[in-house]
Amino acid sequence: MARREKVVRMSVEQPLWRALTAYRVLTMVYAVLLFVFTRQKFERPMVAVCFLAVLVVWTLATLPKVANAACCTKRFLAADLTIALTGILLTPLADAQAQTQDGPTLPSIWTAGSVLAFAIKGGWRWAGFASSFVAVANIVERGEPSRDTFHNVLLVWVASIAIGYVVEVARASERTLARALEIEAATRERERLARDIHDSVLQVLAMVQRRGTALGGEAAELGRMAGEQEVALRSLVAGGLVPASRLSEDESQGAVVRIVDVPDDDGPGQPCDLRTLLSPHAGSRVTLSEPGAPVLMDRAAARELAAAVGAALDNVRKHAGDGARAWILVEDWPHEVIVTVRDDGPGIAEGRLAQAEGEGRLGVAQSIHGRLRDLGGTAELLSVPGQGTEVELRIPRGKAGR
Repeated sequence: MARREKVVRMSVEQPLWRALTAYRVLTMVYAVLLFVFTRQKFERPMVAVCFLAVLVVWTLATLPKVANAACCTKRFLAADLTIALTGILLTPLADAQAQTQDGPTLPSIWTAGSVLAFAIKGGWRWAGFASSFVAVANIVERGEPSRDTFHNVLLVWVASIAIGYVVEVARASERTLARALEIEAATRERERLARDIHDSVLQVLAMVQRRGTALGGEAAELGRMAGEQEVALRSLVAGGLVPASRLSEDESQGAVVRIVDVPDDDGPGQPCDLRTLLSPHAGSRVTLSEPGAPVLMDRAAARELAAAVGAALDNVRKHAGDGARAWILVEDWPHEVIVTVRDDGPGIAEGRLAQAEGEGRLGVAQSIHGRLRDLGGTAELLSVPGQGTEVELRIPRGKAGR
């Protein structure tokens, strides 16, 4: 089964860049319309026409520059802020009354888009830097600024810094979430590998140890070595088979989480009859009771459920002895699939499962509980010393498919 790396991208700031792109276009149109409807008030309208022409060309040509953080370079930010400041300082030259009547500047509210780009790109410090330049330019443009001028300047300054701070908090939260997802993905991969090893290599080593001890002689020495390797491998499984995952980050797309994905050979979502996967377990000492109709499930979920049943039967053979009998009951309900494995063995002593897990024996913890947890189901184990053991596996129908 081929392993594949699945890349999950998360970016809480990407919508901000899209919003900024729309804001720049809309405010550019607003600045042009504002001049069109008030052009008779301008003493030198050609100054305004020339600046607005530059503003329109610049805004449309630089739309890709505000698509994401990677494209929004420091050089672009500096040039963008320069155009905004130039428009503010050219306003008295085009309209002398703007100084005395607190009228709008040539770029009008388009200037805020330039400051917002600083805020989204670099956080509150960059926003404070850019808004300070805009504040100084507005005060110089007014000559004798009024209270409304100071009010507007302060509003832009505080708002841009607040937005920059929110962006920084969002980035930190994004990295924390991405790191948590990678840790969870690494843990799930480790548990999956632990289940595979338990179902194959560890079972073989345990069998070699038992048979070698029973045969004696050179076989006993081989059994002893197999036992040592089993203990070492169990310690490795318990300690972690997958190295700690590292959070990677793509500045243009936000945080990137790389998760190991193991695709199903038969393709995702293919239906499968659970009965066909459980029927090989039936034998002289294992009784399988199943519905008369097919128990259709997602193929991957059916395989995991069948593997959990196999792990339960392995525990019966290992701990209850070769003479123990087992019964498998399959129930197909409208909202869930239930598989029950019961045996007539001696049962499990109280505290034995916790002790086994502490020793690195993960048959129940990983091969049964771990598989059902990954499928969104539950595994319940009921055992009374001297009265056998019962394992009930439940998978919601939404997880199992239909």
